[in-house]
Amino acid sequence: MALPALNADTRVRAGVLEVACHMAGPVDGSPVLLMHGFPYDIHAYADVAPMLADAGCRVVVPYLRGFGATRFLETLTHRSGEQAVLGADLLALLDALHIDRAVLAGYDWGGRAACVVAALWPERCAGLVSVNSYNIQNIARAMVPDTPANEHRLWYQYLFHSERGRAALQQDRRALCTLLWQMWSPTWVFDEATFDRSAAAFDNPDFVDVVIHSYRHRFGLVPGDPAVAEVERRLAAQPVIGVPVITLDGEADGVRPAEPEQANAHRFTGPRSHRILPGVGHNLPQEAPRVFADAILELVRR
Repeated sequence: MALPALNADTRVRAGVLEVACHMAGPVDGSPVLLMHGFPYDIHAYADVAPMLADAGCRVVVPYLRGFGATRFLETLTHRSGEQAVLGADLLALLDALHIDRAVLAGYDWGGRAACVVAALWPERCAGLVSVNSYNIQNIARAMVPDTPANEHRLWYQYLFHSERGRAALQQDRRALCTLLWQMWSPTWVFDEATFDRSAAAFDNPDFVDVVIHSYRHRFGLVPGDPAVAEVERRLAAQPVIGVPVITLDGEADGVRPAEPEQANAHRFTGPRSHRILPGVGHNLPQEAPRVFADAILELVRR
């Protein structure tokens, strides 16, 4: 089945990257940046982006580093996937697009990038929609074990800690990522064409290096990029988020279990609304696009 694809024909030089972006909506509309996760791509927002554009928003959907047509400008740049570079990439993109403030929305890696900017540069964030609530990693506590049930959900991260895991991702990334989609969104019935439309983004030449570094760095197993060491130092303090925020959890999320509002309440000092969506998994904007778009518009209209 042929599916409509989000074009990503805008290229923006931002920081260490040339970022491939999908743009929609009026250029003078309220800016909204939609950030995808791993192992997904901009098509997680194939339904959300036009909803926001039709409501008058200026919509920007970038491919993260290591995905799609986004490329590093220099061969010597560290192929890091740590949280600090994701936040720095997003901040650099805002600067390159001359966007002073925007509503930032995302999940998984993209939600982490949005949380980093909201926490460290709140003047650039008009509002935040974050799946899985406070999404900044506490690397100092990475070796403290979770419950056995939650440890079981992280098998893929432990696989990526070894060279066997790197080889598995390199050799058969599509099969591995299909399995993650199925396990993380057990109630979402997607077809092969839907997966293939996103999986093309995994053919980026830096995909494997960026992914492996991300899952090793978050456990303190490898050093980070020295260029963002100060950002990582600030994140180690687990900064609070004070901007208006709507946090969303999928009740059927197969990697991050839904949590009650009070579980992360101390991380948010501004206005916050927390919502749990029944029957929705990890890829929340693609599984429940209307709910995700409405949350963004709620912040835009504040």
